[in-house]
Amino acid sequence: MESLFRAIPSVDKLINTPQGAKLIAQFGHHAFVTQARSLIEQTREHIKQHHDLPEFMHAQSVFQVIEQRLQQGKQVAMQGVFNLTGTILHTNLGRSIWSAQAITAATQAMENNIALEFDIDAGKRSHRDLAISQLLQQLTKAESACIVNNNAAAVLLMLATFAQGKEVVVSRGELVEIGGAFRIPDIMRQAGCKLVEVGTTNRTHLADYRHAITENTAFLMKVHTSNYHIQGFTASVSEEELVALGQEFNLPVISDLGSGALVDMAGMNLPNEPLVQEKITAGVSLVSFSGDKLLGGPQAGIIVGKRDLIAQLQQHPLKRALRCDKVILSALEATLRHYLFPDKLTTELPTLHLLTQPLEVLQEKAERLKNVLSKRSNSRYILHIEPSLAQIGSGALPGERIESVAVTISAEKQRDLLELEQQFKAFPQPIIGRFHQQKLWLDLRSVSQFERLIEMLENHQIIGERK
Repeated sequence: MESLFRAIPSVDKLINTPQGAKLIAQFGHHAFVTQARSLIEQTREHIKQHHDLPEFMHAQSVFQVIEQRLQQGKQVAMQGVFNLTGTILHTNLGRSIWSAQAITAATQAMENNIALEFDIDAGKRSHRDLAISQLLQQLTKAESACIVNNNAAAVLLMLATFAQGKEVVVSRGELVEIGGAFRIPDIMRQAGCKLVEVGTTNRTHLADYRHAITENTAFLMKVHTSNYHIQGFTASVSEEELVALGQEFNLPVISDLGSGALVDMAGMNLPNEPLVQEKITAGVSLVSFSGDKLLGGPQAGIIVGKRDLIAQLQQHPLKRALRCDKVILSALEATLRHYLFPDKLTTELPTLHLLTQPLEVLQEKAERLKNVLSKRSNSRYILHIEPSLAQIGSGALPGERIESVAVTISAEKQRDLLELEQQFKAFPQPIIGRFHQQKLWLDLRSVSQFERLIEMLENHQIIGERK
């Protein structure tokens, strides 16, 4: 035992070698010493338990292990993946993929000082939301806009600004829970306002709102139930009706659209989604929606509406805590500028491009994917091309499905399929599919960078590859 402990090199000895000097030059003294000490301690524990030296404790192997660990320290944990789940806006996989223009704008903001809160022409301070506000005025016909870090923050800011210590009237059927167990009633409590529920889960009438209004009512609120759908014996009140009632009592109406769209989805042969412009035209005072869902940009919460109300939002102390940085604002502005050229949206905006791909294009991709997988795997795996049903995701139109095409993989033994899934996840850029009907489905509707996927599969071993 004692001889084994004496065989462990000291940190100084590792430092004073050509290999150690090379790693120190590459990664720095502190990082090298930290990993060397960790490896030495690991070796001591191994000797105590197994009474021999670990395999790596040999002259060259020690430095290989240290270098490997140092390289791992540089790797970003949130690595890119290929999304073949069939969910285009997959919350767990980062939702929208940014357009090339948005990436360029964000990169420029990272590399340079930008006129974030500076009016170049006037040579004086400006507001960081100004450029985007002007764009949104043009796109939605709203009077002004306010940008925060996500739509939940947008709702919180609206409630905290106008309803603290007051009542907010909402239909019981619209008290949604969004991802991560965040609920509209919880947000209201945090904002210091009182929720007044009206109607029932499936039916709410205008009279329900009218009877709930008191002298302590701050405003009437509509919440778009984007992440669930009630069918059958239902009734709800439109924004137009609520606005008329609000005007009667001098009460504003606010609308939380959740996802929110700026372009007619039905015109693209996709399920219909309420347009932000429609709510503004209906007279809604404030409308909030997300930047990273159907809009196809970075995570952000966007509020559009009446100029005087937006000005009050901008002055609230919470706005500073919830505001976006220069990178997000730059990417968001670039994303919104796509909507000035609506005929080009499906080619330039990745989210809308993925959603509108023709089935024949997906079929061609599926055949290419099946071909490369067939060449690289053995008879344990049975591959087919099958019709699939994709979905938008992130709570948008949960009851609606979009026709798609998938490569399905099955195996006689389920453990072989699980083994293949783990192999897919171990690739330099992991492949994420979905399990359904005891098959692994690789849905082509949701995958971006398809050519890169094919190239990776052609250049890396697949489990059970023919020899």
